Amino acid sequence: MTNIIQKLATQRNISCDEFVGAMRKLDCSEPTALKIWRGDYEIFDDFKDNDINLSNLRKAASIFSVGTGALIPK
Repeated sequence: MTNIIQKLATQRNISCDEFVGAMRKLDCSEPTALKIWRGDYEIFDDFKDNDINLSNLRKAASIFSVGTGALIPK
């Protein structure tokens, strides 16, 4: 089963390596970028405004040119 990030990457023809590289350019660690790629963040219930996970999702959203809310599961 693919997650939100992987669906967007497939639509835009972005590989895992390209995603991780782009996240690294935005000052995100490789392990964190891989967690986002796998969708590990999707299990959180309560995002706070200054949450580090939300900050990293903002970075991922900028790569895909979508709003951060598009990456948060409903």
